[in-house]
Amino acid sequence: SSNKTLVSPGDVFELGFFKTTTRSSQDGSTDRWYLGIWYKTTSDHRTYVWIANRDNPLHNSIGTLKISHSSNLVLLDQSDTPVWSTNLTGVVKSPATAELLANGNFVLRGSYTIDLTHFMWQSFDFPVDTLLPEMKLGRNLIGPEHEKILTSWKSPTDPSSGDYSLILETEGFLHEFYLFKNEFKVYRTGPWNGVRFNGIPKKMQNWSYIVNNFIDNKEEVAYSFQVNNNHNIHSRFRMSSTGYLQVITWTKTVPQRNMFWSFPEDACDLYQVCGPYAYCDMHTTPMCNCIKGFVPKNAGRWDLRDMSGGCVRSSPLTCGEGDGFMVLGQMKMPETSEAFVEEMIGLEECSQKCVRDCNCTGFAIMDNMNGGSGCVMWTG
Repeated sequence: SSNKTLVSPGDVFELGFFKTTTRSSQDGSTDRWYLGIWYKTTSDHRTYVWIANRDNPLHNSIGTLKISHSSNLVLLDQSDTPVWSTNLTGVVKSPATAELLANGNFVLRGSYTIDLTHFMWQSFDFPVDTLLPEMKLGRNLIGPEHEKILTSWKSPTDPSSGDYSLILETEGFLHEFYLFKNEFKVYRTGPWNGVRFNGIPKKMQNWSYIVNNFIDNKEEVAYSFQVNNNHNIHSRFRMSSTGYLQVITWTKTVPQRNMFWSFPEDACDLYQVCGPYAYCDMHTTPMCNCIKGFVPKNAGRWDLRDMSGGCVRSSPLTCGEGDGFMVLGQMKMPETSEAFVEEMIGLEECSQKCVRDCNCTGFAIMDNMNGGSGCVMWTG
């Protein structure tokens, strides 16, 4: 019922029923009830981090969460009609236990399970709009294919699936996050370079209390983060209903939420805003600039501030003796879906390989750990 909750060890998280009220000109006010997890604080404003039935709400406060005979968690409405279930198949009909763990993970496991890290089901596998420490975003590569993404609320008061989503691109060698508005790409982080996401300024990922983790193996490709042992700090990533990826932190002693950063930060962050062979600088007018040796592809559109067509070479490439490359610093690495990658060579060999290939237009190091390794080359 609406007044019964489950509290995690440490009193950080609480699971229970909550309601939102939506208004329409036709029906007036309508209450919708959800099963969710929120931070257990004394403030009036709750912060919800997970919702079971976001797209199928209860229409009153009468709801029941139970473990079925098939060892599934099931949410029933007042007429005992299922509105949400863990939907596990092939589960052994043995006693099961549901727990809300200290990290905010709501789990279902066999009552006789010796391995306490083995779960039949866990809420961390089904993110809503929030990434908590130890949660993962990405894709499983073995077993049932399951993609873990963030999807915004429809509005600040409507937790149903909204327009914006954050998805980790897991194809190919290099992986980066894309922010979508429906099916359209709005923003990308740049690829993971072994230390951080290349397109997010280093100063904004220089967190003394957050440890980034990136997993790329035969079983999964996934990103997660952890908070250092200072337990007074809480941190979460959130996909907002207005289309911003936010990192929010606060402490137990000062419950006020602080926005650490939010992306897209400015117009230069928008996806492909300047087109090929151009770079963006908010301190110039126009903000898009052709790199040295290139001119706008369509000068007329460029003058009208439509610079998405990018730039072209001002003179043909001869590909002869004396060719070289210009270093472009503080740049988001181009998309790598069409790039050529050699994982085992370093910067010098990568440079020589690109110089010898007349189709090679640029190169970069893919992994900045331990001095840098892995060669990425673009052609075109």
